[in-house]
Order: sequence, then structure tokens, then C-alpha cells
Amino acid sequence: MHRFKVDKMGCGGCAKSVTRAIVGIEPDAQVAVDLGAKLVTVSNAAGPADRIAEAIVAAGYPAEPLGATA
Repeated sequence: MHRFKVDKMGCGGCAKSVTRAIVGIEPDAQVAVDLGAKLVTVSNAAGPADRIAEAIVAAGYPAEPLGATA
């Protein structure tokens, strides 16, 4: 499981854009968004956190990986 701080994510549209970007590169990923905390949690992702962060950034949202959790 990977977690990311996405400070510029502030609405449901932003959450959908971020989710779409992640699922675009990780089709089996499960994405949970906490808009209040500006956190994105990704589980079932085969790729590394850096690749997911790059997809979030490419969607227009600076992303800071917070590290993988079990």
C-alpha cells in the first residue's frame, strides 16, 4: 500500500482526476481519497510509489510519497 500527500487536491473533481490518473497506470489499484487530510492511499498497485506519484503530478497535482505500509 502506498500513501501520498496531495496538497492541491481540494474537491471531488480533483479526487476523480487523481484516481483516474492512478488507475490509468495501475488498472487493478484501489484508490482511497481523504480530501480533508489531502491524502491518497493506493492498494493493489504493482508498480513503485515513484511511478504512481509521477502519474499524479502529470494530472496536475504535486504529490509527496509518504512511504509504503503493509
